[in-house]
Parts: sequence; structure tokens; C-alpha cells
Amino acid sequence: MRTLLIHGASCIATLDHADPARGRELPDASLFVRGHVIEWIGPAAELPPTLREAADETIDARGHLVTPGLVNTHHHMVQSLTRAIPGVQDAELFAWLRGLYPIWAGLTPEMVRVSTQVAMAELLMSGCTTSSDHLYLYPNGVRLEDSIAGAQAIGMRFVATRGSMSVGQSAGGLPPDAVVEREDAILKDSQRLIETWHSAAHGAMLQVALAPCSPFSVSPALMKASAELARSFKGQGVRLHTHLAENDHDIAYSREKFNRTPAQYAQELGWLGDDVWHAHCVKLDDEGISLFAASRTGVAHCPCSNMRLASGIAPVRRLLDAGVPVGLGVDGSASNDGAHMVNEARQALLLARVGRALQPPEVRNGKTFFGCDLGPAEMTARDALHLATRGGAQVLGRSDIGHLAPGMCADFALFDLRTLGFAGGAVHDPVASLLLCASPPAAYTVVNGRVVVREGQLSTVDLGPLVERHNRLARALAEAAR
Repeated sequence: MRTLLIHGASCIATLDHADPARGRELPDASLFVRGHVIEWIGPAAELPPTLREAADETIDARGHLVTPGLVNTHHHMVQSLTRAIPGVQDAELFAWLRGLYPIWAGLTPEMVRVSTQVAMAELLMSGCTTSSDHLYLYPNGVRLEDSIAGAQAIGMRFVATRGSMSVGQSAGGLPPDAVVEREDAILKDSQRLIETWHSAAHGAMLQVALAPCSPFSVSPALMKASAELARSFKGQGVRLHTHLAENDHDIAYSREKFNRTPAQYAQELGWLGDDVWHAHCVKLDDEGISLFAASRTGVAHCPCSNMRLASGIAPVRRLLDAGVPVGLGVDGSASNDGAHMVNEARQALLLARVGRALQPPEVRNGKTFFGCDLGPAEMTARDALHLATRGGAQVLGRSDIGHLAPGMCADFALFDLRTLGFAGGAVHDPVASLLLCASPPAAYTVVNGRVVVREGQLSTVDLGPLVERHNRLARALAEAAR
């Protein structure tokens, strides 16, 4: 097995404790990888000479911060083809979807493969090593294998979700009838994909989850059947994912169609549990938070998308304090227009603080506290990094990623603290600087022991031709819809 030594890092932030304030941060430290796992981590001065001599490759990490690989829990990678597209730049969620569905109906297998690699390249170059993707449109011969092929070529750890839409406009749903599928075909393909591609092994590079798109695009029957199918693979860790409680229109639709809040609807369908994670949950009420906490249901927090679509501010601190697992998601590139995971964590930090300032006064022990009185402590830099790493791993049901320790997958990122964005910050607190200063690119990103970003450059695919091909496909997709 190949070996890799990360030697003499200025700081290694291990995130090796459930409490972000107690995770070890090791100055002048080294990390040794054998094969796909971390074998040793500790002060550089204590590195056994035998390990130093055994390294097939040594990366001089002086002046660098090492973090666990970041974990992205919600994305729609094909949407990188429709970033900043005119007509929906200033729309809220439902209008945004109605404007884009007719364009996405023209997706081809090549578009899915290429856009997956572009989205993953952006993630990898920001230090993200694991990502889920929610592909819920399958027109023109598209299969989930098109996403899987893109991930395998670029070298990213991947949770591929078999999304679906089955209720079109004629049946009271939001999507056009032309982009929905028959429910029996969805379930048959879902079973095929799990049996073909899903792995429950330690260090699995590919897993499959089932992800009916949303309460306004699939039937209750499909939600229930998908949950039953996933859970029939007992002990295999097949997870469930969907969108929930994203904005006020989402809440209104759920009440009108189902006479339930989204959380109540999820409970009724069997869509609460430690094998389930929901995207957004911006409008989750107190009852919903309690239901999620009691069942250990996870949340993918997507701050940039929520701001872009003016959906609102998710109650992240209340979720965390209640014990709800929370990770971060960059969401679709067309609702975020970016896929930079450090930036997503920074936005989570900032949005939580301004969200606190906007909350109404609280009376405690006879004293009145305004939101700003509680302000910046609502989310610390280390809290945000925890969401982006260990929190995301928990949401995806992975105990083998998200922090750095012997036996864990060799997924981590190095950030050069000597660059402009860290000037005057890293000398005081390199970990906080990663989140508080301008969001930097990763100098190195390592996935499963393989260096996939080296000195800021992607090393697995040629990025120039990939971006050129992606731009040609993006133009063709938009022109075909005109």
C-alpha cells in the first residue's frame, strides 16, 4: 500500500471530539497515511523515524493548516449548467423552479457527467472530500450512472441519491408533466441501483440513497414505498433524503394538500429517523424541531441557497441545542451560483449571527434580552467548521470520515496560511481565520489517501478542457429550451 506523510503542519485541527471546542488542535504536527486510512497523527517531533523513512511521498506542510475533508450534504450538480441564467436570478423557490424545469428537461447523459465533474472540481478545490448529490431528473436516457461515472473519474467520495418526481402539474404538483416518471419505474430503478452500487463497507467511496424530490413533486405513496425499500436492505445503511420546509410556499402547500406541517407529514410517512436527512428546514417549527431531535433526523443546512432565494434563516442553533444532527450543503449551483465549501461554512457562521440579531426579545429570569445581546456566540468559527466536517459526516451516517484520527479515512485538506487572505489572521488563530477571513482555496486535498488537488491544481482531470466542454453544453441546454 502506498504511504503518504503530511509533515510539520503549522496546525492540524483534528475535530476529534463531538464538542467542537474540545477537538484537538495540534501545532507543528504530522500525519501519516498508509493505503486509504490514517495510521498516525501527532506532534512532528514525535513522528517515529520508521514512518518517516517508510513514506512514499512527503508533503512539506510547514505554513499550512490541515483540516478533515469537508462534507457536502446537499447538492444538485447538474445545475452548474444553469448558473446565473437570466429570467430566474431574482425569483423565489417556486417561481425559480417553474422557470428552470423546462430547461432541465433537455439534460443529456453527457451533460450530467460533465456537470458532475465541474461541480466536484469546485468542491475538491475548496477542501471538500465527500459530497452527496440529489439528481431527480432523468430525461433523454439520463441514469444515475452518469453521475457515478463523473465522480469515479475525478476521485471524490460520493453519496449518489436516486431522486425522483412523480406528481406533475396535471395532478396538482409543481413540475411539468414532461419531467415526471412512473412510480413503479422509479422504485424498480432504485432497487437496481442499491443492489449494483451501494457499499456499506468502512471507507466506501460510493453509496446510494433514495431521495424523492419534495412533498410538492411526489406522492405520499412513493414516499412510503421508498422508505420501505431503503429499510429492506437491513444493516446496509441505505439512507433517505428529500427537501422539507424550505420556505413559506412550501409550508402553505403542505398545509393545503396534506393538512399537516412538513414535519408532521414526514412523521406520518415514516420519514423521520437516524437514517433520514432533510434539506433546508428553514421553516421548521418548535414541534418539528422536537420531532427531529427525538428521532435523530438530520438536516442539511444550505445558507447560501436560502439567502439567494430569500427563503429565510434556518434555526440552526436551536436545532443543534436540541440534539438534531446538522451538516452543510452548498445546494444546487443554480440556487447558490457557487460550490465553495469553506465559503458555505463562513456564510453559515455569519447568517446565524445576523439571524440572532433579527429574533424578537426574550425574557429570562425577569430580564429582557434582545437578539443582539446574544449575537456572535450564536455560531463560532469552530462551530461552523464542525458543521462542515463532523456534522456532515453524522448527517450522512458516516463514522469513518469527518475527523482526523488513526483508523479514519485519509480525507483531509491543507490550506496555505502564508497567502494573502490569511495575512494578519493566521498568526493569531489559524483555525478561526479559515472561517472568518476571505474563503481560501485548498492547497492540497486528499481523498482516500490520494492527492486529488496538489498546490491548488486539480490532479485527476484536465480542468481547462472540462470547463470549455461544460460551457458549450450549458449554452446548448439553454438554447434548446428557447
